[in-house]
Amino acid sequence: MPSSQAAVLAGLGSWLPPRVVGNEEIAQRLDTSDEWIRSRTGIAERRVVDAGTSTVDLAVEAGRRALASAGETAADAVVLATSTADQLCPASAPQVATELGLNGAAAFDVNAVCSGFVYGLATGAGLIAAGIARRVLVIGADVFTSLVDPEDRGTVPIFGDGAGAVLLRAGDPDELGALGAFDLHSEGALAELLWVEAGGAKNRRSDDPRDHYLVMQGQTVFRHACARMAESARTVLDSAGWVVGDIDRFIGHQANIRILQTCAKQLGLAEDVMYSNIEKVGNTSAASIPIALADAAKEGALQPGHRVVMGAFGAGLTWGSTLLRWPDVIPG
Repeated sequence: MPSSQAAVLAGLGSWLPPRVVGNEEIAQRLDTSDEWIRSRTGIAERRVVDAGTSTVDLAVEAGRRALASAGETAADAVVLATSTADQLCPASAPQVATELGLNGAAAFDVNAVCSGFVYGLATGAGLIAAGIARRVLVIGADVFTSLVDPEDRGTVPIFGDGAGAVLLRAGDPDELGALGAFDLHSEGALAELLWVEAGGAKNRRSDDPRDHYLVMQGQTVFRHACARMAESARTVLDSAGWVVGDIDRFIGHQANIRILQTCAKQLGLAEDVMYSNIEKVGNTSAASIPIALADAAKEGALQPGHRVVMGAFGAGLTWGSTLLRWPDVIPG
C-alpha cells in the first residue's frame, strides 16, 4: 500500500445505556443539589449501566452501528480505547471483535483514559499508513461509573457510561473525512492528580477501599486541561496550515462545561463553535468525543466540509488533538 494513504472517517456510531440518572436522584443521597452540579459541571443527567452490562457490551453496540453507518461488515483491526476493560487480562478488544463477527482481525486495547479516543485514532491512522490494515474500527467505550466512589459528591455527578466508534478506511489525503495532523503528549509525573491507586500490579489488593476508586484533584486538573487542550489545538492547526478562524467546530472531550468554555476563550473561539453535549451524557471518558461527534452529526451541527478539530485531556496525564474536514456520513 502506498505510504500516501490516509485514514478516512467512513462510519460513525454511538451507544448509551438506557438508564438515565438525573441530578435530583444523586442529590437525594448525597450532600448536593441540581443547581450545585449544573453550575460547576454543566451536567443535568448521565447514563449509567445496569448490573451485568459491561464495557464490551457497550463497545459492541457502538462498533456495530459504526460499521452499518459505513455500509461495511468487516474490518482488519479493532482498536478499543478504554480504561475500564472487562478484566485486567486479556484485553477486551478481541472479545469485541469476536462479538462483531470480525474473526481473525487484529484487536487490542489502548488505555489513555479520557484521551484514549484521540490516541486510538492515531493508532488506527498509523496502521493504515503502514499498510497493515485498510479498515480499522476505533471504539471509545467506558463504564467509568465502576471507578467512582458512590459516596463522593465530587466525582459521582460528573461521570457517565457509554461508547462511540468510527470506522476508518484507507483513502486519499485530500478527500473529506481524511484525518490530518496529530499532536499527542503525556506527563507521568502528574499521575496522582487523577488516578485509581489500587488494582494494578503495584498495589493489587489495598486494605483501604478508597484506594480502588478514582481520586481527582479537580482545580489542578482544570488548569492543566484548559492549557494543554488549547496548546495542542494550536499545534495541529499550525501543522495543517489552518488558523483559529478556520475552525467550524471544536469537539473537545466532554469533561466539564467550564473547561470547554475556558479552552474556547484561550483559543479565541466563539462559544457556538465549541460543541457540547455534556448536559445530557456527562463525562464518558474515552467515549466522550465519538459520542459528541455522533450527536453533533445527528443534530446537523456537523456538515460536510466543516473544518473540525478534536481535542482531549485525561489521566496519565495525557492529551492530544487531531483534525479533519467533516465527511458526508450518517451516524448509526
